[in-house]
Amino acid sequence: MDVSRRRFLASSAVATAATGAIAVAPVQAAIGAQATAPKPYGAVPSARQWRWHGHEAYAFVHFAMNTFTDKEWGYGDEDPKLFDPTDFDADQIVAAAKTGGMRGIILTAKHHDGFCLWQTQTTAHSIRNSPYKQGKGDIVADVAAACRRAGMMFGVYLSPWDRNHAEYGRPAYLDCYRQQLTELCTRYGKLFEVWFDGANGGDGYYGGARETRHIDAPKYYDWPAIVKLVHELQPDACTFDPLGADIRWVGNEDGVAGDPCWPTMPNKPYDQTLGNSGLRGGELWWPTETNVSIRPGWFYHADEDAKVKSPERLVRLFDESIARGTNLNLNLPPDRRGRIADQDVRVLKSFGDAMRATFARDLAKGALAHASATRGSSFAPALVLDGNRETYWSSPDADLTPTLTLDLAPGTRFDLIRIGEYLPLGVRVTRFAIEAQMNGDWKRLAEKECIGAQRIIRLPEPIAPRRIRLVVLDGTACPAINQFSLYASVRPAAVPAIVSSDPSVIDASRWRVMAATAPGAEAVLDNDSATIWLQPSPTAARPAHITLDLGAQLDLAGFSLTPARQVMQDAAPPKGYIAETSLDGKDWTRRTAGEFGNIAYALATQRIAFPAAVPARYLRLTFEASALPKTTLAIAGIGGFLKPRGRP
Repeated sequence: MDVSRRRFLASSAVATAATGAIAVAPVQAAIGAQATAPKPYGAVPSARQWRWHGHEAYAFVHFAMNTFTDKEWGYGDEDPKLFDPTDFDADQIVAAAKTGGMRGIILTAKHHDGFCLWQTQTTAHSIRNSPYKQGKGDIVADVAAACRRAGMMFGVYLSPWDRNHAEYGRPAYLDCYRQQLTELCTRYGKLFEVWFDGANGGDGYYGGARETRHIDAPKYYDWPAIVKLVHELQPDACTFDPLGADIRWVGNEDGVAGDPCWPTMPNKPYDQTLGNSGLRGGELWWPTETNVSIRPGWFYHADEDAKVKSPERLVRLFDESIARGTNLNLNLPPDRRGRIADQDVRVLKSFGDAMRATFARDLAKGALAHASATRGSSFAPALVLDGNRETYWSSPDADLTPTLTLDLAPGTRFDLIRIGEYLPLGVRVTRFAIEAQMNGDWKRLAEKECIGAQRIIRLPEPIAPRRIRLVVLDGTACPAINQFSLYASVRPAAVPAIVSSDPSVIDASRWRVMAATAPGAEAVLDNDSATIWLQPSPTAARPAHITLDLGAQLDLAGFSLTPARQVMQDAAPPKGYIAETSLDGKDWTRRTAGEFGNIAYALATQRIAFPAAVPARYLRLTFEASALPKTTLAIAGIGGFLKPRGRP
């Protein structure tokens, strides 16, 4: 989303003469118009990282074998014949992303199950052995071409873990992986990002061995060599996310960055807690990408149609990621047709329209900019208004805490304030405040740490001050501010929720909690994965349970359970389950029991089918242990279906 549209240029000398507020002319005369640029401070971005900081928002597209098996992590033993989209349309996928304000797409060329979406000879587990286009299809080529037609960037995701490959965990697989990476980096034009997932090692098919393989990921993959290969083949592509890569993970899959979120980190392997906020003064420039799905899962599931994030939630995601200086990677999973589902498109349009309307006009245009100190005319305050991120205002080296003020046209009314630093000189401002002058008095609107690529402050309500100013409260070097913009937010149009495009999915919001071992169990029925039912971790002697009234007798084929996706230090989903049904709420029959597959780490919705559909009015689920040794059990949702899931 191009939200930097500022075209006014005014000299600070004119601003000072017009307002008489701050006399900066003597300072400018002493410094001289030909003052040299400030020296960089600390770690600075590479040229490709600096370009990446300008992307702001792009889309993940998870479309693979899991789309057709209704899973999140495939085992690797899937029949390639299952992959057969009925109406694949790369242009529709790209158009949906562009409608939502995304500037590019990162496609899952291969997920953990090892199924490849392009014409590779490295494995038989690929699209060439599927019925789609008689084995001649190439999803990677189609999406890359659609991106070019739409003026969008294109990138690829290539899972390092391959649960299908017989040699995974041994040297021979690394040769295969590098060959796959080379194919993707040389066949499909320019890439802006190459994404490496952190999931590595565990149980899998592995060519029929059906065993668990453990690896030392940094030692096994030799990430410096992998990153070097990408940069040799695609010099402009940023890599994600091991030590030595260009971009780091935000530390959660909720799309929420720390406040502050520093783009620097220590030169050591990634730490999840530290990664969320970064480290002020870290020796590596390792900025944050926030990734989150528009749905609870990364792949399309019909029983999540009712759980698509609302346009209002996407606005909050904007505030929690882009507005904190990170880039947002929003996942948009195509359905089994090979298209973005209609509900998702409606939400994206509403969100995108609101963002475009919000940032269509910079209300600081026409303002007069002046400062308490200026380095020289080449670094004048007015440069923060010119819409060019390569120009900036700066103060003399010794002045670390100057003030930059905008005199506004009468009646300028706004509720969004955007500022940014010229990052090729490093992060220079540690702490700052935004203040507004209204009725002759200055009022502090916000006080924050870290400006970075950008900071967008959303006010609780619009204001119309006479002046607004940036006050640098603490800095390690003289500031280099390249933008100071004002906007009036536009609310997105409401998009009514739907139940599901699949009639076999039951509307669980009509269910009722009859009994539960802890209060707040209604959270599992509200179609909102952000609300969580919490209680002490259960044991066999003290199990947790919930009893649900389905509202009517149904032919129930199974249930689904969605774990909490939020990163919580002392909480975990249930390890296993006992599922019982009843017609009268008194006599119960056990229908199935077992363990949830990889629920603790994938944090994916589990869909558990009964041996056969059974008539039921009530459903009781019992949990005797947490999937990890934590103090709290956390469940975000429970649902049901009328036919077995996972069948095309």
